[in-house]
Amino acid sequence: MKKLVILSAALGLAAATSAFAQDGNGAATGMLGGAATGAIVGGPIGAGVGAVVGAVAGGAIDPPPREVVTYVQEQPMQQSVVVEDQIVVGRAVPETVVLTPVPQNSHYSYGYVNQQRVIVEPQSRKVVQVIQ
Repeated sequence: MKKLVILSAALGLAAATSAFAQDGNGAATGMLGGAATGAIVGGPIGAGVGAVVGAVAGGAIDPPPREVVTYVQEQPMQQSVVVEDQIVVGRAVPETVVLTPVPQNSHYSYGYVNQQRVIVEPQSRKVVQVIQ
């Protein structure tokens, strides 16, 4: 029964936010991910808490424009820095990661961490997108 309630809560949130998530709305995407994770960990109450936390975290960092992502994907892979911490959106990359500015948009830089391309905000060094 508990699994049914959790699944219902997650599906309800997914249906309610699917239109926003398709538009690239970071808050809606964060809310959906937070709700799903919260539901798994804490049941229905966890889903609610996870949705709120996810919406705040997801809304805090906007994804980069498509042309920035395309530019970074087209660049040849350079020497990758290995770090122990998981590289996730919103967390800063260590100073050991060499950042290269994106020529057409000075709001973004990119680097190579743990064999992944990452797009970051150069001032804060916070990851805004991980490219698989």
